Amino acid sequence: MKLEGEINNAPSAVPAVFQGFKLPNDGNIAGLLKVQMSRQMLHEWYLKRKETIRPWGSFFATSRFKQPISTKRLPRRVVKNIEHFQSNYFFVFIGLFIYCLVTSPLLLFAVVASLGICYWIVVRNTEKKLAIFGRQLTLAQQYCLVGLCSMPVLWICGAGAALFWVLGASCFLIMTHAVLYDVESLVGPEEDSFELTMEEVV
Repeated sequence: MKLEGEINNAPSAVPAVFQGFKLPNDGNIAGLLKVQMSRQMLHEWYLKRKETIRPWGSFFATSRFKQPISTKRLPRRVVKNIEHFQSNYFFVFIGLFIYCLVTSPLLLFAVVASLGICYWIVVRNTEKKLAIFGRQLTLAQQYCLVGLCSMPVLWICGAGAALFWVLGASCFLIMTHAVLYDVESLVGPEEDSFELTMEEVV
């Protein structure tokens, strides 16, 4: 049996050169992972602060406000209060900061605008990096640029005076609470190992 005929080598529908797979978001997976990781770290940090916060009823208990027995025990009381109520002190600072923003509408608008621009930068970088004069800027460089441009506006809106007021009020309230709050009655006194060591050396 004899077979005759011509084999037609028609071009295949598959392209000759493989152009690769197209990844979502133009292949900028690293940018998406970086944004999600930063959000996750911020959320974990907030949950840790929330877990370590002490009951506010105990924090504001006026019956525990007493003068220190001696000046030698005063630094120890302050350190123990800061260690025990560090999350509460942090939220006191945040509360004063929010109060300062609410009472200064112009400053609030400037801060919200700056944060909105930073959020827009994060969203834009997941799609395409910003380029100025043909040079691509990293996310940190873009944040620095927004900060430099926002500083004059924030200063005009009174950010400098508000910052000093928040820091001063926070330091005053926190130190007053740490000096007067009798934390030893709450967590128990510690052994005076340092004073005993000093007595032995002398």
